[in-house]
Amino acid sequence: MTPEIMLIYARAANGAIGRDGDLPWRLPADLRHFKALTMGLPMIMGRKTFESLPGLLPGRRHIVLTRDAGWAAEGAEVATTPEGALGLASGETIAVIGGAAIYALFMPLATRVELTQIHADYEGDTFMPPVGPAWHETAREDHAAEGDYPAFSFLTYRKGAA
Repeated sequence: MTPEIMLIYARAANGAIGRDGDLPWRLPADLRHFKALTMGLPMIMGRKTFESLPGLLPGRRHIVLTRDAGWAAEGAEVATTPEGALGLASGETIAVIGGAAIYALFMPLATRVELTQIHADYEGDTFMPPVGPAWHETAREDHAAEGDYPAFSFLTYRKGAA
């Protein structure tokens, strides 16, 4: 059986997904959503994304795709090719969690995107384009701005016919 490859990311209205190796915003609801989506799954990520984490995320495997075959970190499984990363991952669903270059590599293989769309612009140095026409929205949960937190939507996209 071919596993489902799911891309998970948060994106500002202007396309920003990162700034200085971190998220440009603080949104606790998005962090809870990310945890719920990834718990128990193998996660594929780039080295910079791995190094930006606050530590190993409990209950998930950390597969790091890097060009540096000599790179190692405690708790990380290392792959030097996308095929190698997929070979290390096992299960019905594989979560791809960033960064932008890793998303670009796996977008053609993915069948699902879990997007937190932030309804505000943020300064960033890493950007993602809008989800393309091959993708169709299949679920949406809108959240109003609250206090210092911007309005946002949790969106699910699937590839193929609507």
